[in-house]
Amino acid sequence: MFFLLKTLLSALIIALVSTLARRYPGFGALVAALPLVSVFGMIWLWLETHDPARMEAHVSATFWYVLPSLPMFLFMPWLMRCGVHFWPALASGCGLTIVLYLLMIWAGPWLGISQ
Repeated sequence: MFFLLKTLLSALIIALVSTLARRYPGFGALVAALPLVSVFGMIWLWLETHDPARMEAHVSATFWYVLPSLPMFLFMPWLMRCGVHFWPALASGCGLTIVLYLLMIWAGPWLGISQ
């Protein structure tokens, strides 16, 4: 039942963002940029574990893993302004993010990030 609740809330957020973005792209982007998935993830983790050490590790690691995803939000629009169609721009943005995630995983131990 708890898994179903988590799934429904997550789906609701995605549907809300896409619906808002159709009419109000800026507002849809604002809602998408809110760390709702992270906040819900923290709530679910806390409700399931009540473990402060696990929560601290999760929140800290989340911060470091958000950083490699940010360049995609500059790279994709740049590609599209240069005439690249949406799907190749999306694939390139995701590819860049994967490379940056791998770099973060590699550099993580030096930054004190536990895997």
